[in-house]
Amino acid sequence: MSATPSRPSAADVPDTDRRRVLLAAPRGYCAGVDRAVIAVEQALEQYGAPVYVRHEIVHNKYVVKTLEKKGAIFVEETSEVPEGEIVIFSAHGVAPEVHKEAERGKLATIDATCPLVTKVHKEAVRYAKEDYDILLIGHEGHEEVIGTSGEAPEHVTLVDGPSDVENVEVRDPEKVVWLSQTTLSVDETMETVDALKGRYPNLLSPPSDDICYATQNRQTAIKQVAEEADFVLVVGSRNSSNSVRLVETAIAHGARDGRLVDSAEEIDEAWLDGVRTVGLSSGASVPEVLVDEVLEWLAGRGWEDVEIVQPVEERMQFSLPKELRKDLRAEAKSRMSG
Repeated sequence: MSATPSRPSAADVPDTDRRRVLLAAPRGYCAGVDRAVIAVEQALEQYGAPVYVRHEIVHNKYVVKTLEKKGAIFVEETSEVPEGEIVIFSAHGVAPEVHKEAERGKLATIDATCPLVTKVHKEAVRYAKEDYDILLIGHEGHEEVIGTSGEAPEHVTLVDGPSDVENVEVRDPEKVVWLSQTTLSVDETMETVDALKGRYPNLLSPPSDDICYATQNRQTAIKQVAEEADFVLVVGSRNSSNSVRLVETAIAHGARDGRLVDSAEEIDEAWLDGVRTVGLSSGASVPEVLVDEVLEWLAGRGWEDVEIVQPVEERMQFSLPKELRKDLRAEAKSRMSG
């Protein structure tokens, strides 16, 4: 039996033939997603199964299925939760009416809304009190948009991208402010803002950027990756706005093509015909294990050389929802006194 020929090392392969992966960083879980997932896990550990979650806690199939196996039950409406049970509100936030529904159903609630989404909710309430027309830039039907709009429904007008600007009507052009969904494309959002300012020169901006730090950081990294990548893979679910935006951003900034996949199983080898440099990132609700599986899949097909591209670092962390922190403290005191 003849010996299997050894694979040449990356250093031995000419640059023109070398296959490599440009791995974007930061990628994957943001602080808000990490907080929401831990909140469900902590609630299950503390109170036992089942724990109900209104809508997907984050937009990722793998995460949802994993939590279901641990005892979480995902429902579409609060009315589906049996009286007296625990319901967790997802990271995307909910309208005030949902909190009232939970009270009427005598439900114990844990609010896992991302603090950055809560910030936008508070801005909507503030500007509504000041009688502004609020132009909310976002995607129709997205849970976050529904929740923010619900804070001031009579004042909010949804603007779904630059092409929607011409449809906007306001009461007073001197009292208009824009807010945005936190997971949008930075470039497209500013294009929409510029178009709105063309119609309303005195358009007020929020006191700080509504697009979350994690969305911006991941887009910054994928732009840098796209400059050198022939093809970009983004790990994320199709209902994840920030994941979809990563693919669009990569193609807009130099990648020849790109695809969104939930896992390595969805990759089609035909996509990589003639590809030498693959860019890889993941949405803000994607666990690292799924990225590792894609790296393993690529390595098995010759893309073993991995270079990390990290234009920015992340250190953001959020504390657990106050409902869990309160009960956790009570539990700790009980153990100490016992």
